[in-house]
Amino acid sequence: MRLSTVILPIHRWSEGQKIWQRAEELGFHAAYTYDHLSWGSFRDGTWFGAIPTLTAAATATERIRLGTLVASPNFRHPVTLAKELLTLDDISGGRLTAGIGAGGPGFDTTVLGQEAWSATERADRFAEFVALLDRLLTQDATTEQRHHYTAAEARNIPGCIQRPRVPFHIAATGPRGLRVAARHAQGWVTCGDPADPDVPAERASAVIATQLARLHTACESEGRTPDSLAKVLVQGFTAERPLTSLDAFVHWAGTYRELGMTELVLHWPVPDSVFANDLTVFERIATEGLAQLG
Repeated sequence: MRLSTVILPIHRWSEGQKIWQRAEELGFHAAYTYDHLSWGSFRDGTWFGAIPTLTAAATATERIRLGTLVASPNFRHPVTLAKELLTLDDISGGRLTAGIGAGGPGFDTTVLGQEAWSATERADRFAEFVALLDRLLTQDATTEQRHHYTAAEARNIPGCIQRPRVPFHIAATGPRGLRVAARHAQGWVTCGDPADPDVPAERASAVIATQLARLHTACESEGRTPDSLAKVLVQGFTAERPLTSLDAFVHWAGTYRELGMTELVLHWPVPDSVFANDLTVFERIATEGLAQLG
């Protein structure tokens, strides 16, 4: 099992780079950031762009993997995103993971002036978005016209350092999204039940177990071995509180390791927010937590 972190893009870089460098020092497998234009309770505060932040992080670190968690069609287009991912993969020396999701309702949904999409349209767009992004990152030139997205002789030379392209970690819980993950992803991402974040802590792992069963079914339908996907759980969106102590983390991590999750992503503490946790405890979890699992 691997342990990673997500660092919100809320810090001026003079301070932010110290956090990304500290994440590497602590031995995290990867450090991700959210790809939103604004988000949740942070909407009226400082919030920087994901790709520039990751680019700066790539030049300030040497070993830790970096990634979006997650980019979505809400304000992205596959052609421009592919170029940015290819460039970031190069700058980071092949340390990039592209976390991708369908996006949800919220500020990003209508910020460009469009009407909010229905669930069906969102799923349609997501399937097209991921399929086209896959082709763009594996071909020198791509021409494709679909209902929602078009690429006309889009060039992506010399291609990604990672071959055949940067890995996709796809966030999905519904049947269509899980099929997209089974078809295109190198990893699957969940944060719990998006429809019911108030599931009691004692039932949270059962929700993930059900999602895993559905992922296995989707993989089988695509002729894919479920073990070929990393299985990533993002902490912070359930009633569970694994960052209150080292013991709490060990119990939580052990539960999800038994279920088959292969990577846990912890939110870097943000004081006076939904992600407020003791930094000293957090750093101890980062350095000792997985070793305690045995």
